Amino acid sequence: MFLCGRGIADITGEAADTGMLGYGKSRQRSDGIQLRLRSRAFVIADPASGRRVLLVVNDLPMVFDNVCRAVLDRLRHEYGTLYTEHNTMITATHTHSGPGGYSHHRLYHSNTGGFRPKTFDAIVDGMTEAVVRAHGDLSPAALTLSHGELRDASANRSKVAFDNNPAADRQWFPDGVDAQTTLLRIERAGRPLGAINWFGVHNTSMTNANTLISGDNKGYAAYHWERLVAGVDYLDRRPDDFVAAFAQTNAGDLTPNLDLRPGQGPSSDETENTRIIGLRQYEAAARLMTAPGSVLHGGVDHRLTHVDLGAAVVRPEFTGDGREHRTGAPIGGAAALAGSQEDGPAFRGFHEGRNPLWDTVSRTLYRRNPRLRDVQAPKALVVGGLRGHYVARNAPIQLLRIGQLYLLGIPAEVTVVAGLRLRRTVASIVGAELTDVLVVGYSNGYLHYVTTPEEYDTQQYEGGSTLFGRWTLPALQQVAGQLAEAMRDGRPVRYGDEGPDLTGQERLARPQIPYDRTPADHAFGDVVVEPRRRYRPGDLVTAIFVAAYPNNDLRRNGTYLEVQRRIADGWETVADDGDWSTTFRWRRTRTAQLAVVTWTVPADAAGEYRIRHHGKAHQQVLRPYSGTSRMFTIGSEGGRHAEQTASRSATP
Repeated sequence: MFLCGRGIADITGEAADTGMLGYGKSRQRSDGIQLRLRSRAFVIADPASGRRVLLVVNDLPMVFDNVCRAVLDRLRHEYGTLYTEHNTMITATHTHSGPGGYSHHRLYHSNTGGFRPKTFDAIVDGMTEAVVRAHGDLSPAALTLSHGELRDASANRSKVAFDNNPAADRQWFPDGVDAQTTLLRIERAGRPLGAINWFGVHNTSMTNANTLISGDNKGYAAYHWERLVAGVDYLDRRPDDFVAAFAQTNAGDLTPNLDLRPGQGPSSDETENTRIIGLRQYEAAARLMTAPGSVLHGGVDHRLTHVDLGAAVVRPEFTGDGREHRTGAPIGGAAALAGSQEDGPAFRGFHEGRNPLWDTVSRTLYRRNPRLRDVQAPKALVVGGLRGHYVARNAPIQLLRIGQLYLLGIPAEVTVVAGLRLRRTVASIVGAELTDVLVVGYSNGYLHYVTTPEEYDTQQYEGGSTLFGRWTLPALQQVAGQLAEAMRDGRPVRYGDEGPDLTGQERLARPQIPYDRTPADHAFGDVVVEPRRRYRPGDLVTAIFVAAYPNNDLRRNGTYLEVQRRIADGWETVADDGDWSTTFRWRRTRTAQLAVVTWTVPADAAGEYRIRHHGKAHQQVLRPYSGTSRMFTIGSEGGRHAEQTASRSATP
């Protein structure tokens, strides 16, 4: 028996005018919300030893070291030394539809204009709230571990690189994908109250043309389980509400776009793809929820160290060629600038694989500098020495144990075969089953990709984005082995070289905040386009309101919109901007600012409804406003299929 607590909170950042992080496209700037982003926290403690671990799974593109520092600093003020970087794993689902600007490293500000404190604060505040709720929820629980397979939710987007691996590695993945899906079930008195699912697939069902904030396929999977199945109300949570997190593993070369084109497969519509791939992850996890599984026992443990990936010395037993090698300073390759063609092409003129001009230039550099050649060849060097504060180079590597489950936290995107080698390294030392050792990518920081040396040689997108060179994976295997040995032997590990704290050195964005004004004869909240009088299930309802700038008030743990149904004593809210059935989109016109609200009518909807919009306007001071559409009627006959929504308590 363990002690376990669960918590969830909103981490949605700026809904307007903020560059979205992941694809790096200047035109991809937020202008509304499809699905709010959330942080889900789980505290797991061993009552016998007093040891505990904290897992925080976030609907974010990445987590960065400055975010982790800020959250841990908040927790230190609240709880002393209960939660530290040693026993806390903060990880991201890697959605590419979240607002950026929250890193202190400048590479990630390419389309945000610099650091954006509002989005950073929303993320840190929300993560901290989720942990506080999880800590307050701590009570006895049974933990059960189950494994299954999911083969129709991912495809290998870099098969050329995968096929360059030895047959002994490839045979573990006959389809080129890691089909293992793992579920940690949390129960109290026989009642399931939470779950953490690990499955590797890129969170890129939404393409780089999308400008609505979304948790993408993993965000949908969690939403579906919590809201549509368990009936959770995010705006009026109860202590026993179900919490479901869908975390990443080694997703580096796995795409959800099954037709190997952005936004394509299983549907030709990217929004429907997002729902289907998320639904498949939920269904696989739900099957494991009722599987027998293995009850966890044996307590918890944790180890953490830091390694400077710009200057690691890798011993011969890990390099594969019997010789010592080194990693080097971070350098991007031409293939990195090409982007992943299956998920989101980047810059024209660059290609995965060979880039003749840059290959020729790089061969000249390698002849003149043999040490650089040993580290980076055959990479076509383009983004030279990312020094200064452009990217991080000090990697926190972490190993957590929860009973028989081992979680290896890597601050990078790890390919399936690279993940396999890391898992083998840990499993062979601690004596665990390979299925019970998981690589948790995107954890505690971000240092781009990790490929095998053989994959690196093909210089696909992932190899070009392995910044620290050909020996990055062997260096991480060496560190993982040290952590595993220390955990097995019950001894501490060297803390290592932590990266610098760049707080106060960030370059602030200077957004152009529009002046909140209304058209003549209108006030904020006025409806300029009313819904039709009648709809059927499956129809799309639209209402357009005079609106203020959404970034005036992020409405975290709140909503910009409500869909309400008429009941005997008033109105009840059936959907908000955290529901899949709605969208909130902000528009700036020549004479006004508008909020465009849509709602897809569910299959079971019938009766009288209305739509409301909420915001705050700058009128010397921030003043709240609300607007309400006219009433419309939904008939019960016919209509296209749409997902159900859960109802909320009555509001006047």
